Amino acid sequence: MGERAGARWSRREWAIRGLLALMVLVAGYLGVCQTLAASLRASHPERAHRLAPYDGRASALLGRKLLSTATTPSERLKARRMAQAALRQDPTSVAAAATLGLVAQVNGDSAAARTIFAYAERLSRRDIQTQLWAIEDAVSRDDVAGALRHYDIALRTTRRATDLLYPVLGTAISDPVVRTALVRTLARKPAWQDSFISYVSVNGPIPRATALLFQMLHQRGHQLSDEATAAVTTKLIRDGAFEDAWRYYASVRQGADRRSSRDPAFRAMFAEATPFDWMPINDNGVSASMQRGERGGVFEFAAPSSVGGTVLRQQQLLPSGSYSLAGHSSDIDQPENSRPYWALSCSDGRELGRVTLPPSSQKRGAFSGILAVPRDCPVQMLELIVRPSDAVSGVSGRIERVELRPVARSSKQAGQ
Repeated sequence: MGERAGARWSRREWAIRGLLALMVLVAGYLGVCQTLAASLRASHPERAHRLAPYDGRASALLGRKLLSTATTPSERLKARRMAQAALRQDPTSVAAAATLGLVAQVNGDSAAARTIFAYAERLSRRDIQTQLWAIEDAVSRDDVAGALRHYDIALRTTRRATDLLYPVLGTAISDPVVRTALVRTLARKPAWQDSFISYVSVNGPIPRATALLFQMLHQRGHQLSDEATAAVTTKLIRDGAFEDAWRYYASVRQGADRRSSRDPAFRAMFAEATPFDWMPINDNGVSASMQRGERGGVFEFAAPSSVGGTVLRQQQLLPSGSYSLAGHSSDIDQPENSRPYWALSCSDGRELGRVTLPPSSQKRGAFSGILAVPRDCPVQMLELIVRPSDAVSGVSGRIERVELRPVARSSKQAGQ
């Protein structure tokens, strides 16, 4: 009897051990499936769902993919059912909730869509699809502040949002209401403000709107980078919008006066200059730069033998009239036929006049001349031009000061 009881006990024990082993195998299989499904969710949601049909996240991503390719009501119904199944498996699935919200929107049930997306946003503010829908919904209701609030959330959530939202926002700032609201948003200094300013300064499709935005930011004390200011000013000038370019430039460069050249003593040192500032030109082996000097700054240039061309320029918008160009140089010592000269030319290519630099040994390097701007020339360019020289050492020198300003009228002329 004892031997038979022992045998029966042994069979039970083996059965229990077999059951435990089977459970371990099943658990291992499910674990492998779960791991594989997790690795395939984003790239192959169908395969992930087949491996783990009980995985709410896999079901949610499959529902999202089904909706993205749905073109018929039956396909949208399939996507909705998958999303509903995902929510039953995982009530915290934002992707599933967002899919249900989009289906409701496509089906024309905006009230249900708002309710579902509100639930999705309560689950997480980091879902880009939820924020994109919220932006569109706010825009449809003319809720600019609400749209920008969701822009802010989306742009702080993922870097991918910049590729989607910056182009749209860069165009939207042409609307004064949007521009004003965006200034208030940027005044709070969100993490993406510098990135957006950099983007729109270079890629903004409407440079005038960008300039107005930057002008408003400047008025509120925002310090714009030299690169952003240079980019938007240059784009306006290239588009022929000289007046808009000047208005913006004058708003950020204190004391700028279109009746005269700027920065006569080369004191301004910008990381990047605008065309209305002094712009050294380095080309064909020519070296040109502004340096700190004892009394402000100096402009230095050097050109190798037989090389010439423009070494310094500044865009002008001078009213018609007579102007005095005066300044002083040093280290200018070339024969008369190879001395550098200042030239003022019209935007249509006409040269309005030139002032040749004398040797710096004469009159302590002082130079001066009179130039006339006609009425039919509203846009000009002031340039320092180096003539090619046969000297082995080439041409070099420095300008310590230069200013173009209106010629003062006599009292007799003023009374006429």
